[in-house]
Amino acid sequence: MRNIKLTIEYDGSRYQGWTRLGKNESTNTISNKIIEVIQKMTGETVELFCGCRTETGVHAYAQIANFKTNTEMKDYEIQHYLNRYLPMDIAVIQVEDVPERFHSQLNARSKIYVYRMTINDVPSVFDRKYTFHCFRSPDKKAMQQAALLLTGRHDFKSFSTVKQTKSTEREIYKIEVYDDGEEMQITIHADDFLHNMARMIIGTLLEIGLGTRKKEDIEEIFAGRQSASLPCDAKGLYLQEVRY
Repeated sequence: MRNIKLTIEYDGSRYQGWTRLGKNESTNTISNKIIEVIQKMTGETVELFCGCRTETGVHAYAQIANFKTNTEMKDYEIQHYLNRYLPMDIAVIQVEDVPERFHSQLNARSKIYVYRMTINDVPSVFDRKYTFHCFRSPDKKAMQQAALLLTGRHDFKSFSTVKQTKSTEREIYKIEVYDDGEEMQITIHADDFLHNMARMIIGTLLEIGLGTRKKEDIEEIFAGRQSASLPCDAKGLYLQEVRY
């Protein structure tokens, strides 16, 4: 049996995230659309694993997924078939055979998210669906100082909506804030992310940058004495890379 690795790009605007199980289970997900086409292509029932479960409305530049199959189709034939039948807001940009033991979720070592927002006086009509528009320019230096308090290994339960009882400790390797005067980008590189963790961190950093919170609030949130800010608008968030 072959193990097929997919690198996938998608516009998450109209989907309920990569997958949606439990009480709010939905078939309108990225994974379900891909599974439907794979099963049509192979005639097999397959299970599709991913490197990072993106949330509702979040996009991906390079999601990683894998599935096992007995198909004898060549890699380029699989890619062409998937892209022919998938919706146009989901694209498979690479297909490759990988060792049997490769697992896109379990083998992932770290993940990188990037948040894009425009800071022009007038929002771009062409970027409005894929960037968050900030009418005031956030204080980059204040955000960078707050970002330093978030890096390292911490319990990020207060920066998420997770309900699990398992460990909520994660390690953030780096947070970068880029600003060219027209667009600001916040990049977060961590070993893993809890549910809504990236969005709540970004939401908190934005409020600090806009002066409605102080950088010292980060320590208060970790201690449980304050709440993190609301999650940022999902349309500006992209899964940039999953590292193995």
